[in-house]
Amino acid sequence: MAPYVHIILLSSLGLGTTLTFVSSHWLLAWMGLEINTLAITPLMAKSHHPRSVEATTKYFLTQATAAGMILFASTTNAWMTGEWAINELSNPVSTTMFTAALALKIGIAPMHFWMPEVLQGLDLTTGLILSTWQKLAPFALIIQASQAIDPMLLTVFGVASTLVGGWGGLNQTQLRKILAYSSIAHMGWMIIVMQYAPQLTLVALGTYMIMTSAAFLTLKMLMSTKIGTLATAWSKNPILTSMAVLTLLSLGGLPPLTGFMPKWLILQELTKQDMPLISTVMAIAALISLYFYLRLCYAVTLTISPNTNNSSTPWRTKTTQISLPLTLFTMATLGLLPMTPTIMALIS
Repeated sequence: MAPYVHIILLSSLGLGTTLTFVSSHWLLAWMGLEINTLAITPLMAKSHHPRSVEATTKYFLTQATAAGMILFASTTNAWMTGEWAINELSNPVSTTMFTAALALKIGIAPMHFWMPEVLQGLDLTTGLILSTWQKLAPFALIIQASQAIDPMLLTVFGVASTLVGGWGGLNQTQLRKILAYSSIAHMGWMIIVMQYAPQLTLVALGTYMIMTSAAFLTLKMLMSTKIGTLATAWSKNPILTSMAVLTLLSLGGLPPLTGFMPKWLILQELTKQDMPLISTVMAIAALISLYFYLRLCYAVTLTISPNTNNSSTPWRTKTTQISLPLTLFTMATLGLLPMTPTIMALIS
């Protein structure tokens, strides 16, 4: 892909998300989502591999369906109420359709089936964009309209996503699929607390983006896409591999790492809202997710020499990847937990 075309597509990605952020009118928000989808589609298919083309087609059809549902929901709401403002979503049919469409866009259970398959067909850089930046615009819309959405519907989406994200990642050997199920589980944590404390949703989203960026950039630096290749990564870069283990544990929400912060605050908020059963289920689902992160950590740390490993030793090739973003994201992934009081003071 030509550099100028690449720059235009990345700029369009930023433009689409920004347009959705600043819009209060349904058509303008829908236009931002469409620009976003059309900009990332060539980036996903740029390798011309059959798997990436298949993933691009699946993603485009899914996003087009969700965009059509959003447009239909907003038109129905405007027909019934005479309002095009996003925060004036009052028609029940429009509200339900709008929530389902955004759940499909983000990849929340039970509309999550496209996410692992699409992410598996992409390279790690595009997968990083899909898992982080592409979540921002739909989340901006769902936060604006969260007070009009049925709380029970959001609770069902949240619990289902955490359970599906935990169970789905247990038997995976492909790292991109594991990160896809990790994304589904984290989306559930953000959705369930949105109606009670939207600021905690923003904290969880920011923390998730930092941790996922560190995970994707680490895998790109190690050139690992399967558990088997990750198990031999210690011979190429022992320090980075040890940081990868801590990053995975942070994604699992293990203290004293950064990933513990949003889960701790969300469970605390759910307990304050007299939802002990839901918070217990969420904590158990977090333990299920932690299991497959520990499985990856086992593959990295406990299968090295002198133990037997069936994977072939990788070539120790030099990488051209810039290490500064990886360093910043990794440090933030490992050490932001003591900043919790400051972060809460800033957003409250």
